[in-house]
Amino acid sequence: METKGLRTFLEIPYDELEERNLKVKEQRLKRVAPEKLREERIEYLTKERAIKAVTVCFTDLEGRLHMLDYDKKFLIKSADNLTFDGSSIRGFSAQQESDLRLNIDWSAFYWLPSDIFGPGKVLVFSEVLERDGTPYHADLRGKLKQITEAMYQKDGTVFHVAPEIEGFLFKGRDAERHYHEVGRFDFISIGGYYHSLPGDVLRTFIDKVAEAQRAMGFQNEKDHPEVAPSQFEINFSYSEALIAADQIQLYKLLSRQVAAQMDCTASFLPKPVTGVNGNGMHMNMSLSKGGKNLFYDKDGQDGLSAMGWEFIDRILNNANDICLTLNSSVNAYRRLDPHFEAPNQIKASANNRGAMMRIPFGNERSARVECRSVAPDANPYLVLYTLLRTGLEGPQPQEDAETKRSRTRFLPDNIFDAIRLFKSSQFIANVLGESVQSKFAELKTATAERSPKQLGTRVKYSEIVFHHEVTNQYLWSQF
Repeated sequence: METKGLRTFLEIPYDELEERNLKVKEQRLKRVAPEKLREERIEYLTKERAIKAVTVCFTDLEGRLHMLDYDKKFLIKSADNLTFDGSSIRGFSAQQESDLRLNIDWSAFYWLPSDIFGPGKVLVFSEVLERDGTPYHADLRGKLKQITEAMYQKDGTVFHVAPEIEGFLFKGRDAERHYHEVGRFDFISIGGYYHSLPGDVLRTFIDKVAEAQRAMGFQNEKDHPEVAPSQFEINFSYSEALIAADQIQLYKLLSRQVAAQMDCTASFLPKPVTGVNGNGMHMNMSLSKGGKNLFYDKDGQDGLSAMGWEFIDRILNNANDICLTLNSSVNAYRRLDPHFEAPNQIKASANNRGAMMRIPFGNERSARVECRSVAPDANPYLVLYTLLRTGLEGPQPQEDAETKRSRTRFLPDNIFDAIRLFKSSQFIANVLGESVQSKFAELKTATAERSPKQLGTRVKYSEIVFHHEVTNQYLWSQF
């Protein structure tokens, strides 16, 4: 039956999308009162007849993005009483205490490109609450929001982050889910660093994702093919930590959706193919107060202030304890391979790309520290929360910091060792709470035990099939 002309769902041109989304981002940065934003958004949704549904997002403990579409009219009436079954989310509540609530963060509101998400939808992030309305202990978005807001309220300190997220584009839809059937990934391109002709599939993919990001207010900087064949990186501007973490989730969502529309798969497995560089998610971080970059000192070592070096020293001193939060899958430990620019050395350097922490060249605006030992499949909220708490509160080295910085130690080379160090860490128990520490270790152990301890030279089916972002529920249920 011909239905053209019957539907009048919202479809906004990309330039207008960018304008709208940047306005919302500005409200967020100016910290407009939540009550005012809620009132403004509800009024907009009520008046805009062309919107049919609101996509509400939350992130589980391992970092998977979950999305629920609420009918717009239902959401307007029930926004303060949205519940879901937490026992169905791996790592959330037990069956006997399964009801959890969603608290919409009206500041994290996005208009969507209709050619990617479908017409008539908007998207908003949320935190997870207990039944009584208190923050849910395993919701790391809520924890990151809480600590960054407390810092700002205390003395105006802001935590800025600029992520660099690498991924692969493989032939065929759902290539990760079919890996156990075919045993390989097929590159879409065999070009190299910065090399892709206009019109190539990889270049077309990068262009489409970059356009969508720009429309969603990411404020792009540069995009290009990466070192490995079929590898890409699409960089966007630094922002406050919670905004950056939300954008990481949207970056991966957009990439996967655009790839699927092109009959391809965007993969953020850390090392899906041996013999070539893996995927990283470098975190560039700085603290500022009153517009002043607290990590900059033109007379400091490598242009970094004493506070910046202390931030680095605390992370290096506790690197083994936090490694599992930064590299949370079996496959992530393949990436920590020194033959492929792997950042597996627990040291800091301005030039050595094998160092866990790097000090990029910067001025008083751009001075920052870069944590390179983060895998792109890690939970971005957990990563940033852990790095911030570690950099500010982590136990300091007992020996001279200069001596410890220059000595080369290495991160764990397998997930079993990382889990053991994570579970035995009193610092992690203090930062995440014993309940989250125990839950996260339990989840990671369940996946690890499905894979051999020795990684070997060939990627195993189990690394892919039981990976938390691949989520082949049918196969998981067979154990």
